[in-house]
Amino acid sequence: MPTANSEVLSVRSVAATTMRAAVYKGSSVVEVEVVPVPEIGPGEILIRVETCGICHTDLKKIAYNLLPGPRIYGHETAGVVAEVGQGVTRYAPGDRVIVFHHIPCGDCFYCRRKLYAQCPVYKRVGVTAGYEPAGGGFAQYVRAMDWIVKRGVEKIPSGVSFDQACFVEPVNTCLKGVKQIDPQPDDLVAILGQGPIGLIFTMIAARSGAKILATDTMQGRRALAERFGAVEAFDPRENKLDPRVRSMTNGRGADIVIVAASAPGIVEQAVACSRPGARILLFAQTSHQERIEVSGASICMEERTLCGAYSASVDLQKESAELVFSRALPVEELISHRYPLSQIHEGIERALHPVDGSLKIVVQPQR
Repeated sequence: MPTANSEVLSVRSVAATTMRAAVYKGSSVVEVEVVPVPEIGPGEILIRVETCGICHTDLKKIAYNLLPGPRIYGHETAGVVAEVGQGVTRYAPGDRVIVFHHIPCGDCFYCRRKLYAQCPVYKRVGVTAGYEPAGGGFAQYVRAMDWIVKRGVEKIPSGVSFDQACFVEPVNTCLKGVKQIDPQPDDLVAILGQGPIGLIFTMIAARSGAKILATDTMQGRRALAERFGAVEAFDPRENKLDPRVRSMTNGRGADIVIVAASAPGIVEQAVACSRPGARILLFAQTSHQERIEVSGASICMEERTLCGAYSASVDLQKESAELVFSRALPVEELISHRYPLSQIHEGIERALHPVDGSLKIVVQPQR
């Protein structure tokens, strides 16, 4: 009878015992170090990371020191199965896959209400490159734990690049938000912020047939917004959005507003440009250090719905994968910079301080 270790060894495709990883040390410090390749157990898989997107959620954790180190961040992960543990039959070494780092239990109070991101099991990160599990995609290998392997891994079809595939998780999060606010063909939707996430929101919302108005301070991003489905895009500093919204709605205001950026006053702007009864989605306000202040009457008396959407939904996993893999959403066009792991500091700096021409930053750990 083979042991768990012998079962792993029998399918082992990688002999390396150490790897390079970008380790968050605390105090906003990230250092590329040599660390052990994670060992897997029964029901688990080891993935060789080919591409991992840099997400602003991880950037906030690093910049604001939201969690103690050491940790290895990165969760928009695409790669190749390098090892499978005992009992794994759906995946084999050589399979090209993306992996979600959160998967809910499916049976708790929150799961029964489809509030998966509030599930205690969902809050347990199930993918790690070592240390406290934190996604691990900023490393050459990651270990996916058993409950992730059961429901949180999708195979990448032939002809789809790893760079393209790493968008499945962020597309899922945006799709979840769009379904929550449910835009209709006769709606006017204002999307504030056209970074990578805002542009994905624009792509998805435009598929509903709604009219999209977008804002961003960068001309290049405004041009992309119009290319990906926005009717018009404005610089929020020029105060042109609200008059245009009013002119298109007989003075009422936007039916839906998506806040896809984090900046002082942006939520107040969302309320101001929306009509009574509008739906306002907050997506980028993920730090407890962020504060918003709006008139109570603008929500209560004017009957607006102010809601939040956070992280991915397991119910949308297949749909988000299909949107990416079929190229229904041209997400790979959002990538402006690709960095090897050794240059992740440059990638983090560029993502934290974008300039016109910089957009989605990805890390390719095997380079």
